[in-house]
Amino acid sequence: MAISSVQDYPREFCPYQHDTFTALLTGGLCVGLVLSYLPQHYKIIHSKTSQGLNPIFLLLGSTSAASGMLNVITLQWVVIQCCKYLSPGNCIESLGAVWIVGLQWLFFTTVLVLFLVYFPPHLKYVNVTSHTVPWSHDMVTTEHVASTEWRLATFAGVTTLVHLLFITFTTFFLILTENTPHPSPPYPIPSPDPTPPNYPPPYPSHRIALWATFLGVLSAVLAAIQYTPQLWTTWKAKTVGALSIPMMCIQTPGAILMVWSIAVRPGTNWTSWITYATAGIMQGSLLIMCLCWKVRQGKLDIDDFGRPRHSDHTDAHASDAAAPSSTAPAPATHNETTPLLGHSANSAQPAKNWYEFWKN
Repeated sequence: MAISSVQDYPREFCPYQHDTFTALLTGGLCVGLVLSYLPQHYKIIHSKTSQGLNPIFLLLGSTSAASGMLNVITLQWVVIQCCKYLSPGNCIESLGAVWIVGLQWLFFTTVLVLFLVYFPPHLKYVNVTSHTVPWSHDMVTTEHVASTEWRLATFAGVTTLVHLLFITFTTFFLILTENTPHPSPPYPIPSPDPTPPNYPPPYPSHRIALWATFLGVLSAVLAAIQYTPQLWTTWKAKTVGALSIPMMCIQTPGAILMVWSIAVRPGTNWTSWITYATAGIMQGSLLIMCLCWKVRQGKLDIDDFGRPRHSDHTDAHASDAAAPSSTAPAPATHNETTPLLGHSANSAQPAKNWYEFWKN
């Protein structure tokens, strides 16, 4: 199949209707997206740590955003090509859905990049001790190896990049090797000849429509499960960590407007907006959990990473750690009886009810 373009098509195949309300809504959503992610970026950079973020959450979110972005680009390819007939301002307005999903992908992927850059150094590597000769305790070697957490983080980064390159190549290969696209009815047929010869079939073709549907469904599925690992990580930590509550407070209600703005754009369908509806619901659940942990942190007087807020508490902990104790227990000896004794001591402690769990 030969590569072609829409440069030979008349203006009648590129209809444009200005909508002030939709343009203002799209502009507001774009500005809101940028402003909503800035607190998250700032928090990671300012605290110099990405502790509390789950790499699987970032992997699923980045791949979901990339799939959703290319779904919209695929379905709105005619609109993109028709920009040559429009003024710069009208072109920018007509591509509102592309700007929204593009910014969503860019700023969420930036969170993944910052997560890798500011990954806690003390969690990157661990020392593994092994005996060179199994029956000799004198031949001991210590190896500095990457931790499981760091390997998982790098896996998330590499997989995100490979996924982006693959779906980008496939998308543009299908678009550029299909017949020249033009809009389907009810777009007007150019006059005076209502059936001009050599006009290709309507866009999108069957193959492109299937690919766009695949991208949309994939994006929705990834968005549905992306918050599960982050919800679990935040639940286990019982602290907010590096998550930004202001970002979620802006994005959760903003998901409703984003869904509506994408749905009214020409060429889009349910596969284009279902991703952001699903993500909005899941993000709302994470926001509620973080707000609960924020209240708990206030009661315990600790920050988002579990550290004491006030210097007197910090000094007290530091002095307790530095002061030698004559009653300090001897190091545990690994023998056949120690695990049983340790289990017995721990089992004597009463189980905490829900109120004590929340309080402590």
